[in-house]
Amino acid sequence: MDDKLNEDAISCIKNDLHSYELLHDKFLSYIKRDPELKKLVHSYKTRFKDLEHLKSKIERKNQEDLSLPLGERKGPITCDNIKQRITDICGIRILHLYIGQFEEIHKALMKYVDSGELALYEAPKAYTWDPEYSKLFERLGVAPKLKDSFYTSVHYVFKPRADSDITCEVQVRTLFEEVWGEIDHSFNYPEKSESKVVQEQLKVLARVVGAGTRLSDSIYELNKLQK
Repeated sequence: MDDKLNEDAISCIKNDLHSYELLHDKFLSYIKRDPELKKLVHSYKTRFKDLEHLKSKIERKNQEDLSLPLGERKGPITCDNIKQRITDICGIRILHLYIGQFEEIHKALMKYVDSGELALYEAPKAYTWDPEYSKLFERLGVAPKLKDSFYTSVHYVFKPRADSDITCEVQVRTLFEEVWGEIDHSFNYPEKSESKVVQEQLKVLARVVGAGTRLSDSIYELNKLQK
């Protein structure tokens, strides 16, 4: 029965994949053509979730749901709710050089939300372990979150319009943070490494990356003052 529900849910995504592609293309047009974003974005990556990985994610989320207290369970993922429960079928990652650029990137993205050209599925979240950057995110109305792994990135989930159930997850991070993210991904996705040494070393690397992010920010800010 579970396999049938899973296959039905995946079929619903397959049947609407073109809608995800349209949202993906729409967002990329902003990155490529918006004059502000063109100045701020160093590079970007895009991907659509592999259907085999999607099946694994459904199974994993269903298992996690069963481990919750009865009153907190959402029930199995089905065709009726998969678009609300899994919001990263489409993914875009925006990379920039230093943290000082984030505020302008955020404002440029929110401009499209304010005009109604895009809508937010949920409030954006900033995953960071750095207290100073937490204050920056809070000032911009982006809720800071701490992950034990020291994962660092800002996450948005956009929709093409307020009444749509099609979503695209957009991550914004610096190039330094991208290096850490790619290494962490190698060891912790789709299954988390059980090596305590690896997990501790990844936290050390996160601090090194954090220092690099701070230093690059300082260099650019100093250059502005000297002009």
